[in-house]
Amino acid sequence: MIVKKHERVLIQGITGKQGSFWTERMQAYGTNVMGGVNPRRAGETACGVPVYASAVEAAKDGGFDVSAMFIPPMLAKDAALDAIEAGAKGIVCLTEHIPVQDVMYFLAAAREAGCWVIGPNTTGVVTAGECFVGFMPVFEERVFRPGDIGIVSRSGSLGTLVCMKMVEAGFGTSTFIGIGGDPIIGSTTLDALKALDKDDRTKGIVLIGEIGGEMEEEAAEYAKGMDKPIVAFIAGAASPPGKRMGHAGAIVMGDRGTYASKRKALEAAGVVVLDTPSLVGEAMREAMG
Repeated sequence: MIVKKHERVLIQGITGKQGSFWTERMQAYGTNVMGGVNPRRAGETACGVPVYASAVEAAKDGGFDVSAMFIPPMLAKDAALDAIEAGAKGIVCLTEHIPVQDVMYFLAAAREAGCWVIGPNTTGVVTAGECFVGFMPVFEERVFRPGDIGIVSRSGSLGTLVCMKMVEAGFGTSTFIGIGGDPIIGSTTLDALKALDKDDRTKGIVLIGEIGGEMEEEAAEYAKGMDKPIVAFIAGAASPPGKRMGHAGAIVMGDRGTYASKRKALEAAGVVVLDTPSLVGEAMREAMG
């Protein structure tokens, strides 16, 4: 799920307003966009690359590694299945409000095919200084500077804030992974943590979570065996008991998923948990020694 500059990216929905806008910015940053998909405009060009009728057709023209989905919710299932059939190694699903049953269906198909999925409802992934897939302000040097800190976030806005705070503290980002805020997503905090643990460029990690679900508790179990320092912030500390807050996935289940349970699990694993994201730079400096 860490996308590299040499990997070929297909944009599903390249001719739409958002698809074309962000494709141009991905290209300007260094992302290797090989083409796009729009069945009604197959044979044309958009953003300087060919437009294909389907991902399967695009795969016949040299193949691709990752698909970025700028697709309306009701068409997302078919687009994802098209990319999976075409042999995509990964899918970055930016779309939100996809019917849950559709998400479950194409995530099951992706797992069977060995295709990783980021999202739905993600802002994407960034390999700072190389490429990005999605819609993140990588062109703003006050937010993204190449470095050695990996960042995992459910929230795109909080993730952007933390990236900026890291730059202010003199650090830079190796990889940003926005896992997405929907209740059912393709890659979890644990999956992203494992990827960053294996990434040679990443020397420290920031986890940004929120109340609800068990992803942070599951990640804490893995963090116990890691050597890389981890700093975390969990949003929702002041949320009223029994009230659903934030993303659609922010649902507390019994004594799991609460702010207290997440903080306790992470701290027991040696993770530094912050009261406010503004302290992330100072905390990482101390953790990195």
